[in-house]
Amino acid sequence: MRGADRIARALFGLYMAAFFVYLFAPLAIMGAATFNTSRFPTVTPWQGTTLQWFVELWNGRAMWDSVWTSLGVALCVVLFSLPAGTAAALVLTSLHARARSFLYALMVSPLLTPGVVIGISTLVLWRQLGVGGGAFLIVVAQASFITCYVMLMVAARLQRFDRTQEEAALGLGASKVMVFRRVLLPFLKPALIAAGLLAVLQSIENYNTTLFVRGHDTPLTVFIATKVRTGLTPAVNALALVMIAITLMGAIAYEVVRRRQATARAR
Repeated sequence: MRGADRIARALFGLYMAAFFVYLFAPLAIMGAATFNTSRFPTVTPWQGTTLQWFVELWNGRAMWDSVWTSLGVALCVVLFSLPAGTAAALVLTSLHARARSFLYALMVSPLLTPGVVIGISTLVLWRQLGVGGGAFLIVVAQASFITCYVMLMVAARLQRFDRTQEEAALGLGASKVMVFRRVLLPFLKPALIAAGLLAVLQSIENYNTTLFVRGHDTPLTVFIATKVRTGLTPAVNALALVMIAITLMGAIAYEVVRRRQATARAR
C-alpha cells in the first residue's frame, strides 16, 4: 500500500506540475518577449534586453484609445447586464417548473448562438432603424449574451436563498422594496460582484461579435487583430504584462483585506 501511495502521489505531483506549466508557460514566454529587442514578439533568438517596448506602449496613442474604448464599452455592458440579468434571475426562480424550463432555455439561447451571428443580426436590425455601427451597437450586441452569464450566476446564488426571510420581513411590516434592498440585495452581493467582473472580462476579450458592429470605433481586441496582420510589436506584450500586474496586485489586495476582516471577526 505504501508503494501504491507513493506512486499515486508522484503521479499527482507530475500532473499538477504539467498543469501549471501548461497554464503559465505561455504567459511567461509572453512576458519575456516584452524585454527582447526584436521587433517581433519572440524570445528566440534573444537579441538583447530592453525596456523600449514600455516606452512605445506609453507613446502609443492608438493603442490607448482602443483600451479606453474597451473599458468604456465594458462599463456600459455591466451597467446594463447587471440589472437585466438580476431581474431575469428573479423572474426565473419565481416561476413554476414547466414555465421555468421554457424560459430558461429561451434566456440561455444567446449563449448558444455564435458571436458572428449575434454581431451580424444586431447590425442588420439597427441599420434598419437608422443606427450605424459604433460603441452603442457594441454595447447592445455584447450585452445580449453577457446578460445571460449574469442571470446564471445570480440564479445559482438564489437557489441557496431562504425565502422565509422575505416572508418574515414582510410580516414585520417591511415593503417589498425594503425587503429587496435590505434582505435580498446583501445576500446577492457576492454573486453580483463576481458577475460584474465576469461581464467586464467577457466584454474586453470579445472579438467575433464586436468586429461586425464596431463601425469606426476600435476596441482593444480588434486593434490587436489588426496589428497581427499589419505588424505586431512587443508593445502589445508590454500592455498584457501591465494588465497581468494590475490583476495580481488587485487579487493580493483583496486577499489581504479579506484576511484582515476575517481576523477582526474572529476577535
